[in-house]
Amino acid sequence: MSADPTASSRDPMQNPFPAGDPARRAIWDMLVPRDIDAYLAADWSAVAGDFIAAGFTGLDGRFAADPQSWRLSFASLEAYRDEWLRQARAGQAVAYSEDARAAIFAATRLEEIEIADGAALVRKKFDGRIARADGGEDRMLWQTLYTCRETPEGWKIAGFVGYLPYGGH
Repeated sequence: MSADPTASSRDPMQNPFPAGDPARRAIWDMLVPRDIDAYLAADWSAVAGDFIAAGFTGLDGRFAADPQSWRLSFASLEAYRDEWLRQARAGQAVAYSEDARAAIFAATRLEEIEIADGAALVRKKFDGRIARADGGEDRMLWQTLYTCRETPEGWKIAGFVGYLPYGGH
């Protein structure tokens, strides 16, 4: 199911799924505001509970359309956590000339979630820029496919294929 495609003006900070769809709303809340806020704070503890550690795998698509180029870069949640923290801390060292949180929200689209038998395929897409104080910009243009599972504690991330090419909205 996708968010309402007839919505003419998108508020990127507003959950696009209706109140009557608690599963998709919970997944969006986990993968958009909670993830963005934790990343900007470089606070893994804020998202650590959002993952299923047992059997977790993350593939790095390396922005390549050909799956032959993809790599099993995150064979464990610990490996992903370490890279996530490295990137988050590197981002904190950059001086931006605009609100990085607002720019990341504006670049992020998570409007397609397929759910079947307690599993979800989630498409998170990035298409935007963050202006840096040095006059440059950080370009965000990729997509990530997450596999999530419904657990007694709620929806959790079981793995992903990330850094996939994306042509934009």
